[in-house]
Amino acid sequence: MCLGIPGQIVEIVDETFQIAKVDVSGVKRGVSIALIAEEGVSPGDWVLIHVGFAMSKIDEQEAQETMKALQEMGQAYDDEIKMLHESQIE
Repeated sequence: MCLGIPGQIVEIVDETFQIAKVDVSGVKRGVSIALIAEEGVSPGDWVLIHVGFAMSKIDEQEAQETMKALQEMGQAYDDEIKMLHESQIE
C-alpha cells in the first residue's frame, strides 16, 4: 500500500529538475516538486508526498493531523516509513 505522507522541505537541491530534499519523520530524501512548482515552494513548506512526488502543499496543522491518522494505521504506516528509511539520501 502506498500512502500520501506529509514532509517538510529542507532545501531545493536542483532547480532545473525541480528536486527538493524533504524530511519525512526524520528521513531525508529527494522528492520531485515539479507538480507544485507553480505554487512556489521553499524550505520550511509542508507537502503531501506520494511515490516520490510532492502532490500538494499543506499547512503544518494538516501535516500533523495527517501524520497522527497515518500512525494510527499501524503496519501500513510502519511499512511506508521503513521504505523511506531504505531510500534515505543522508
